[in-house]
Amino acid sequence: MTLFLPQDAAALALGADAVAAALSAEARARGIELRLVRTGSRGMIWLEPLLEIERDSVRHGFGPLEVSDTGALFESDFSDHPKALGPVEAIPFLARQTRLTFARCGVIDPLDLGAYRAHGGLKGLARARTMAPADIVAEVTESGLRGRGGAGFPTGIKWKTVLEAEGAQKYIVCNADEGDSGTFADRMLMEGDPFCLIEGMAIAGLAVGASRGYVYCRSEYPHAIRTFGTALEIARGAGLLGAGFDIELRVGAGSYVCGEETALLNSMEGKRGTVRAKPPLPAHTGFMGRPTVINNVISLASVPVILAEGAEHYKSFGLGRSLGTVPLQVAGNVKHGGLFEAAFGMTIRELIEDICGGTASGRPVKAVQIGGPLGAYFPAQMFGTALGYEECDAAGGLIGHAGIVVFDDSADMGRMAHFAMEFCAVESCGTCTPCRIGAVRGMEVIDRIRAGDPAAPAILADLCETMRDGSLCALGGFTPYPVESALKYFPEDFIPQKEAAE
Repeated sequence: MTLFLPQDAAALALGADAVAAALSAEARARGIELRLVRTGSRGMIWLEPLLEIERDSVRHGFGPLEVSDTGALFESDFSDHPKALGPVEAIPFLARQTRLTFARCGVIDPLDLGAYRAHGGLKGLARARTMAPADIVAEVTESGLRGRGGAGFPTGIKWKTVLEAEGAQKYIVCNADEGDSGTFADRMLMEGDPFCLIEGMAIAGLAVGASRGYVYCRSEYPHAIRTFGTALEIARGAGLLGAGFDIELRVGAGSYVCGEETALLNSMEGKRGTVRAKPPLPAHTGFMGRPTVINNVISLASVPVILAEGAEHYKSFGLGRSLGTVPLQVAGNVKHGGLFEAAFGMTIRELIEDICGGTASGRPVKAVQIGGPLGAYFPAQMFGTALGYEECDAAGGLIGHAGIVVFDDSADMGRMAHFAMEFCAVESCGTCTPCRIGAVRGMEVIDRIRAGDPAAPAILADLCETMRDGSLCALGGFTPYPVESALKYFPEDFIPQKEAAE
């Protein structure tokens, strides 16, 4: 008997290891030979731990499981059970997705290279090895792939710059310092399909002439670090990495601002994680002063399918200049939270109210924040906005790393605006004055607004303009997004508390 159970961090937090132990013990007690394959997560977090069994080439699911469910599972021969979900891929949340980057997550043992090959892995790398570097870059450029880390910069243009740059040594750096609230796609990929990231980085190395790659992962991801580190050893043993191109895993110390590419480079070089002034760009003067490609996990993990299936296939999905698919990560006060990979273009309303079922509390959705702690708050009247780079920008927000946090009507948006400034003040690297000082003044001015100071709103508007235009990086530059959107769409939450009580 073969069963599949996730060992993704979310599943582990919800008791997956205890369920695995109970399944093994129950099988031994019944004299049943059991093969328990530990996978990544399918991304349906409310169903974790999600157990799957394959019957007639179809995976059937059971969840969310508890240890007490295991005996009845065996009694029912894994069929008629209260927590039976039927065919997993027919569950509406999963059936409505377009899984390109996350096609293998939750399906295979993440450290089984043979299973990775059997499910389409390494086809992109094999094709890339038959192509000239400029042709690889042209294929990625034609696909329309843009930076999934948040900036949305065209990946092909970045690669072309590094390919054409002078340098005896070039580097590929993967930014896995995923620190935005409500984001977990990078972690899920590294825990559920690490060879996909390795393949994408190897293709990038061929494309620009780099012989060395680095993955900079945040220390808060111990499971991802362990899984990816083991995958690197397996890849070296299989000859995928080695003399021609190798990858080293670096672990950051937990600084949010090290998600900014130049602060990340400083950290990798053993310096303080502070933002560098640009130019020069990392594509010309990056890690150790050499030409460097810096892409995030999802950007690099999207490359194998582009090379395997072709640019035309990839760009057949999407909207406008937002081509391909995006892993939407839904968290917060939401009924069905998790990872939903879909073509760009879905509206906020369709995702939150239709697919995710609204709030977990059952109260009306008040707002969603898109793009992490620096993203704007979208009120219900703007839920018709399509999820795409230009579409979110036109609505006064940003899609960022596609983390979406849901709030019900009990949320105090005045407090959330204050938190945005507080977050910036705590996480600022201190290099530039608008961010370092502006965020502290921002907290004070929001307190003045909530205390009833009539002059404070104008001061806040001026302060936000200074932070947006004068900050060296997006930390200070984007903090005005949540602050100004909260004040614009939820002014009642900034009414002095005494008046609000009356």
